[in-house]
Amino acid sequence: MGVAEFKDLALDATDHQALADWWCRVLGYTRRQAPAGGEESRPEYPVPIHDPRGRGPVIWINPASEAKSAQNRMHLDVWGRTEDLLELGATMVRRGDAEHCWDVMADPEGNEFHVFAPDRPSRPVIRLRPR
Repeated sequence: MGVAEFKDLALDATDHQALADWWCRVLGYTRRQAPAGGEESRPEYPVPIHDPRGRGPVIWINPASEAKSAQNRMHLDVWGRTEDLLELGATMVRRGDAEHCWDVMADPEGNEFHVFAPDRPSRPVIRLRPR
């Protein structure tokens, strides 16, 4: 057993309300509602979104005062059709190739994520190279 337990994912955004809506459309997530009797969320608060089917992690979309300025060190991997994501406003960063079986895309705030075609095996082959 480790010393920590996974809780949630978090993404920073300068327009966290719009990005929460975008990721809800992409993933089929919904905004998580405050518990009965709990404090209502204000527009400046982070927005938690969740998978209504209970299969995916909670993602917090947090307000940030600065735009993204460097490559992500952590990212989301999703199953999906690249063309559908482009239509929803994602941008292409790098197409998959013989070495990588996924496309690298960016959400409207520039956060990179990897897209795996839904018809590929559940465990993509990754060719590792020695350092």
